[in-house]
Amino acid sequence: MDLIASVDRKLAALEGQSLTRRRRIADTACAPEQTVDSRPMLAFCSNDYLGLASHPRVVEALREGASTYGAGSGASHLISGHSRAHAVLEERLAAFVAPHLIDARALYFSTGYMANLAVLTALGADTDAMIFSEALNHASLIDGARLARAGVMVYPHGDVEALDAQLGASSAATKIVVTDSVFSMDGDIAPLPALLALCERHGAWLVVDDAHGFGVLGENGRGALEHCALRSPNLVYVGTLGKAAGVSGAFVAAHASVVELLVQRARPYIYTTASPPAIAHALLTSLDIIAGEEGARLRAYLAALIERLDASLRLTRWQRPASHTPIQPIVIGANDEALRVAASLHAQGLWVPAIRPPTVPAHTARLRVTLSAAHTFDQVARLAGAINELEAM
Repeated sequence: MDLIASVDRKLAALEGQSLTRRRRIADTACAPEQTVDSRPMLAFCSNDYLGLASHPRVVEALREGASTYGAGSGASHLISGHSRAHAVLEERLAAFVAPHLIDARALYFSTGYMANLAVLTALGADTDAMIFSEALNHASLIDGARLARAGVMVYPHGDVEALDAQLGASSAATKIVVTDSVFSMDGDIAPLPALLALCERHGAWLVVDDAHGFGVLGENGRGALEHCALRSPNLVYVGTLGKAAGVSGAFVAAHASVVELLVQRARPYIYTTASPPAIAHALLTSLDIIAGEEGARLRAYLAALIERLDASLRLTRWQRPASHTPIQPIVIGANDEALRVAASLHAQGLWVPAIRPPTVPAHTARLRVTLSAAHTFDQVARLAGAINELEAM
């Protein structure tokens, strides 16, 4: 039992630092109003930014896809699991982001985590490569850099000058700059135009993880590339399909040669069973909504909700980093206080998670409020009022 005792000591240490994570069980579909652990809750914690996870058209498309293709794919993409639904989705995704890439091709992955591992381990497979990683990158990008054979340098958050110096001092044959577009715990946007200019000047790839931008940013929902008016053969774009798109999976879009390299060398793609074709079939409907008039209306309404929350909060003690995205953090500081605030909100039927280290830096524990186009103005006002009262106590 010594082994179990050592594990229990680690768990007790986490508990003592207020770092224990606990799961809640949602009994109903992803939506603002849910039944969670058999109790009605108003949720401000999903990444379903456009409210498509429970959209009737998307749900019906998933049902139709299961009827057509069955429940599973049966094998990896390179064996027999690559269905017509996967192929059509990749074609549609490539066409959707084509204005921002050169000779665009897209590759669908089961998860965003796998997509990021695939890109960095494939592009950074050689020991004479160097990855330049943003300090606040998502864990999947950090892990992808660790798994690559390339060296790794971390540049400070949003610090273009520091990155310029690192790139200029590097003699690596292959240089890869990688960054989140929208940072998932702060809601701010990376200085992508300046980063791309650096990459083009230094002959480097720019890998952009647009998990929280795809579908939300840009006039047509094409994400950070459209929002920042980027276009370059140096771009490698990762878009997530389980957030604003409302379903599951992710895709990598880049020059066709880069995507073919992933097909041939990316272990997270080669050695895993393909996602069920029904998922890809449902995503075709999500993409129709995102690209159409309904998507434009949803994005406009979401922007209005963000403005309403901004106007309604009256914080004097806690900090709220500037964010024009659906991610609206409220930095409290201490882990235990963040947990107490989240528990108080939960007691009022408001589900807002407390985010603590190592997800965020020490002493910056926070509430991570996320808004969805499925929320109402009254729901946002209710949340803001509850937070204002707790902060004033």
